[in-house]
Amino acid sequence: MNAWFVTGTDTEIGKSLCSAALLHAFAAQGKKVAGMKPIAAGAVWAGDHWHNDDVALITAASNVSIAPELVCPYLLHEPVAPHIAAAGEGIAFDLDHIAHSLEKIRGQSEITVVEGVGGFRVPLTDDKDTADLAVQLNLPVILVVGMRLGCISHSLLTVEAIQARGLRLVGWIANQIDPGMRHAAANLETLQTRIPAPLIGRIPYLVPADPRMAVEHLDLDLIT
Repeated sequence: MNAWFVTGTDTEIGKSLCSAALLHAFAAQGKKVAGMKPIAAGAVWAGDHWHNDDVALITAASNVSIAPELVCPYLLHEPVAPHIAAAGEGIAFDLDHIAHSLEKIRGQSEITVVEGVGGFRVPLTDDKDTADLAVQLNLPVILVVGMRLGCISHSLLTVEAIQARGLRLVGWIANQIDPGMRHAAANLETLQTRIPAPLIGRIPYLVPADPRMAVEHLDLDLIT
């Protein structure tokens, strides 16, 4: 495997942190790495370009220069659900275009990490969602679990949805987003017994949330 689709149990649970950490980890092995965020919602004007934090994090973790329009084919301005933002901006998502952009990126890199948007079933059009995007790209999936109250049900429902689409879940990452979570270890143990894929990383609560600090908490051997 040399490319993965990173999804999450929800939005704001650390997909970008984990995606960038994976890129940094593979780059440390001497690999040519590139990240992709096909759809990003929420951008601010930075003088000469539209800036999105997630796209910037992915780009900074890549060591191959990829055209911005390939890294993020659809950069939406409003920080809301992508189908709502796209409708407001008159944009129609083309999953074939995203797939073609990915192939161009893979042609320039040895390792590619594609970060989804929001959770696994976020709507994109009237009849398509991010699960359809994952199927279109046909990549093995890495699930990021935001460790907080409620994460067990969110995780297991997401795993079921991934499996229902015929995709291969190759690993998951536990990202501690609530430093005060009660019984975090017991929750982690429960997830390990119920998620049919290896735990490839347990990232503690990081301040700041620097992906380079998260690298030491990943085990790439479990997905390569």
